[in-house]
Amino acid sequence: MSSEQMKDTDAIAEIAVPTPVELQRSLEAILMVVEEPISELVLAQVCEVPTTEIEQVLNIMAANYVEENRGFILKKVAGGWRFYSNPELASLVEKFVLDGQQSRLTQAALETLAVIAYRQPISRARISAIRGVNVEAVMKTLINRGLVEESGVEQESQAILYRTTNFFLEKLGLGSIEDLPPLAPYLPNIDGLDEILSTLVD
Repeated sequence: MSSEQMKDTDAIAEIAVPTPVELQRSLEAILMVVEEPISELVLAQVCEVPTTEIEQVLNIMAANYVEENRGFILKKVAGGWRFYSNPELASLVEKFVLDGQQSRLTQAALETLAVIAYRQPISRARISAIRGVNVEAVMKTLINRGLVEESGVEQESQAILYRTTNFFLEKLGLGSIEDLPPLAPYLPNIDGLDEILSTLVD
């Protein structure tokens, strides 16, 4: 064996092979953050171990979670693996989800929603400019709640425009946006708002 081959052999020997416990910890960490089922092949590439070993450990993990009667299960769906809540606790999870959807909006969310309702369609940049703060997180909340949706693209800036949804009208008991109460009494300088907005650049 040449010296170069010996070096290659030594380098391979130095590669740390994860133990089953270490591999399980690594897989758990990855599976905790995936949003869609992930395949054994991808997991094998990330963990740098054979696919067969990944599949073996995943099956052991799945069986252990069931045996331990955990609140979650590990399941293979559509060619990939992912954590799911235990089906036995479906009613509890459903109650949590529904209660969460019914929780009140924060003051920031209400203010952002008001801006959209009265100035729609409007871009995120203009909303941020009016409120004076970044509205990225708040917008995500409003969209997830089904209160706001995309409404085309602004021709000049190509920025996505947003508007309120029919669900928003239903929640407020309104037939249309025109039924919103006048905003002028609460904003003395409303007449100058269009002029201010026209100076903003998205």
